[in-house]
Amino acid sequence: MQIIQTVVVKQILTDKSKVKLLELYNAQMLQVQKECSQLQFEVKRLEKTKNFSPGELKNHFEKEINKRKEKEKLLEFQIEQLHMLPLGSELKEKEVQALMEVKVGDAWIFQPAIIIKDGIIEEIRGCE
Repeated sequence: MQIIQTVVVKQILTDKSKVKLLELYNAQMLQVQKECSQLQFEVKRLEKTKNFSPGELKNHFEKEINKRKEKEKLLEFQIEQLHMLPLGSELKEKEVQALMEVKVGDAWIFQPAIIIKDGIIEEIRGCE
């Protein structure tokens, strides 16, 4: 019988992967900051048109800006954590779905995992 099972993909932290993650987080941070600036610009532009109620307009855009600010805080936290992690740590990168063959007598693996080091599969756990 074949089943679909969730497999965790983990990345082993190396100097190379640490640099890539920092670049990714910094790029995401810049994107969030650009979005905040754009939203603030849109509020000012729309306030001048007088087609919208200033209170509703401000509330809507403040919610959107606050979402971006929260994401910015999360990215700052992730960058701090990345600096503290020792090389060789395993970071959960994502989850993927895998088609697995099972039969009576097989050991049931609750959380199979694929371990990646610098973009190369280093180990496959729990998929014997």
